[in-house]
Amino acid sequence: MPTGNAAVASLVASARADAAAGRLVQAASSLERALRIEPRNPHLWQELARVRMKQGDYAQVESVAARSNSWAGGDNRLRAENWRLIAQAREARGDAAGARAALEAADRQR
Repeated sequence: MPTGNAAVASLVASARADAAAGRLVQAASSLERALRIEPRNPHLWQELARVRMKQGDYAQVESVAARSNSWAGGDNRLRAENWRLIAQAREARGDAAGARAALEAADRQR
């Protein structure tokens, strides 16, 4: 996770540990705090999208992954991963056509 900020790095480490232990509310809270420090960090937005996926908050997954893409610039790998998250969220909501469209968008990032 590219960041030059020690506080952000610490918050991300805490969030990852919390998520791994199933403490998803705490993980999301840590990531939201990190985003207040670095609101343009697309990696933080993606981390939050992954936590929202674990929480089953599929609308937020789409929104947060899209926000990550808006700050991703030329990082096609990150963009593709975000589109795959969006596809998973759409599939989980029963939107098969939307999921296919998101996977096609992921493939275009290569």
